[in-house]
Order: sequence, then C-alpha cells, then structure tokens
Amino acid sequence: MPAYFIGLMSGTSLDGVDGVLVDLAGARLQVLASASQAFEPAFRAELLSLNTPGHNELHRAALAGNAIAAHYAEVVAALLVQAAALGISTQDIRAIGAHGQTVRHQPQRRSETAAGAGYTLQLLNPSLLAELTAIDVVADLRSRDVAAGGQGAPLVPAFHRRVFGNPQAMMAVLNLGGIANLSVLPADPAAPVLGFDCGPGNALMDAWCLQHTGQAFDADGAWAACGQCVPELLARLLDEPYFSMPPPKSTGRDLFSLQWLQDKLQGFEAARPQDVQATLAELTCSPCIASVSSYAKNSAELIVCGGGAFNLHLMQRLQAGLPGCIVRSSDAHGLPALQVEAAAFAWLAQQAVNRQPGNLSAVTGAAGPRILGGIYPA
Repeated sequence: MPAYFIGLMSGTSLDGVDGVLVDLAGARLQVLASASQAFEPAFRAELLSLNTPGHNELHRAALAGNAIAAHYAEVVAALLVQAAALGISTQDIRAIGAHGQTVRHQPQRRSETAAGAGYTLQLLNPSLLAELTAIDVVADLRSRDVAAGGQGAPLVPAFHRRVFGNPQAMMAVLNLGGIANLSVLPADPAAPVLGFDCGPGNALMDAWCLQHTGQAFDADGAWAACGQCVPELLARLLDEPYFSMPPPKSTGRDLFSLQWLQDKLQGFEAARPQDVQATLAELTCSPCIASVSSYAKNSAELIVCGGGAFNLHLMQRLQAGLPGCIVRSSDAHGLPALQVEAAAFAWLAQQAVNRQPGNLSAVTGAAGPRILGGIYPA
C-alpha cells in the first residue's frame, strides 16, 4: 500500500523552497513529483535581516512565517497538479514535512536562557499551511532534539542511511547547502552513524558573490576558479574555533555571517574580490576534506547533494583533496541533489506520524531517540 508524503525544505542558502512528493512504502524511496519556487529578492533580504536582532522583529518574523507558509502552499499546489496526473489526490497524502526557514540556531546551553537550555527557530506558520493545503503538517522538527540536549542538527543522517547506506562499503554523504554537513554511513547496519556540520557551505560564497557581482551565486564556481586563494586569509578564516570542535556540533548563519567575514577581512582590503571568492571556496572545501579524512577515511564514495553539487569548482577541489575516494552527485544514486533534503523531511514526517524517532542521538548528542515535530491537523 502506498505511503505518500510531501517534504518541503528552505535552507540556509535562502534561495527558495524545494518540494517533493514521495512514496515511502517500499524498501526504496520513490520521488513521484518535484517542484520549487524561488524567493523574491525583497523577501530574501527580509529573511537575511531577521537573522540578526532588529526593529519590530517579532511582528516581522510572524509575517515572514505567514509568507513562508504561503510559499510552501504554492509548492504543494504544484506538486498536487503533478500528483493528479498520477491518479493521486489530496486525500491520499498522509502528511507534509515542513522544515521552515531557520533564522536562529543556538543549541548550546547558554546561561542567559531559561534553565540554560538552547533553542533553534525556524519561521513558519504550520497552522496556516495546513489550512491552505488541507493536508496534515508536521513542523518544528528540530526543537525536541534540542530540548533533549542535542544540537537539533543535522537531522538528515538517519535518512541518508536509509537511501544511501551500502552493506558492502562505508559511504559518506556531504550536503552542500548554505552550511555543509557530513554523514558517515558504516557498512555494518548495526554500527552508529556519524554526522555533523563541517562549516560554511554556499552561504559565504553566495553573499560575497552577490555583493560584488550582483549574482545570487557563483555559477559553476567560475568566478572562484579565475581567482587565487590567499593563504594568509584562509589561515585566518580557518582559525575560527568551531572547526577544531569535536562532534556533535552544528552551526549556521548565527556564526558564519557576512559580518563574520567582513571582520576577518580586516587587513586584506587590497585582495581582489575573485581571490576572496577563491579563498572562500577553499574555506568550504578544506573542513569537508578534513572531516572525511578524519571520520570517513575508509569511505568508498563521497555522495554530494545540495546546491553545491552543481559547483564544478567545488566538486573538483573536493576530488583533488580526496584522491582515494570517488566524489560525485547524489544524482548518480537516483536522487537528484536538489531533492535530497526535501525528501528527508518527507521521511521525518512519516516517522512522526508513525510515532517513530527521527533523530540519531549519536549524531546530535541528544539524550536519546526522540519523536520529532508537532502535528498540525488539516
């Protein structure tokens, strides 16, 4: 019997919404439909602004949550048109797994918060999304893990194990979204999966590219490829304490922001913009290469997903740094690079509906397995 779920993802790259309709009934996940919608520049700018404290931000955040729900609903509508062509109705969809838009991620215990607990905040009005789509919504998928002492991220390693695990060989999966996160999948299905955020993925490169070229991203990494890495600047960037922290760990724009970069660039004002871009590409690749070398050195393959999988320069740099490992896009495994995270949140919705844990405590550091998310009935 089919098990239809929709997954919706808008990540730290802030480029828009990706959605998939999947059938999770069999041993092998099937993507039946996919759709995406870009954020208009003004809304993207508002989301970026909400990453830092500002005027009237609670009101603005609430309105942004409504707008996110409306964007999500439009992607769901596009998926349902494709579903109808397959004979699948709205009533056949069991639930939507909706990530929301992260604007704060502070999972560490902080003395200034109640009881020293951390928090993570994804903007979304899930009640409105349920109202607009007439489908149950599973949302706020990270908070329970944080409440249990975990990082709340990454949540995708359990899903990566389901779709990319190989009983014959260790596999590694690198998601290159706004932030880069690695999943290490042992061949032994009983062995624990490892996963953590390596550092910035596309976020800093995209911000620098937009500032200096007016383009939202560096297509194929061509701009970075025509520059030269500045070793002294790279050393300063890599001196950030996050990189030397052991897992479990997670990060986001709270740390790796454009302001962080501007502070690090002091004294390097004479550097050409394309050389800074080349250095930022190395900043993305270097921690990923080090992480694979340290935690997945026996991996037969590095499967890359997220928007960074389309950055030819990044992919070449990763392969050069990992000569004993095949580096290729998740497309080679039948799941397109831009659909992996959305599919993961469809799977997390299924886990919540079935009252099954969605986290891996060995990955996030939570006190144990937890059922993730709240369910908002249609």
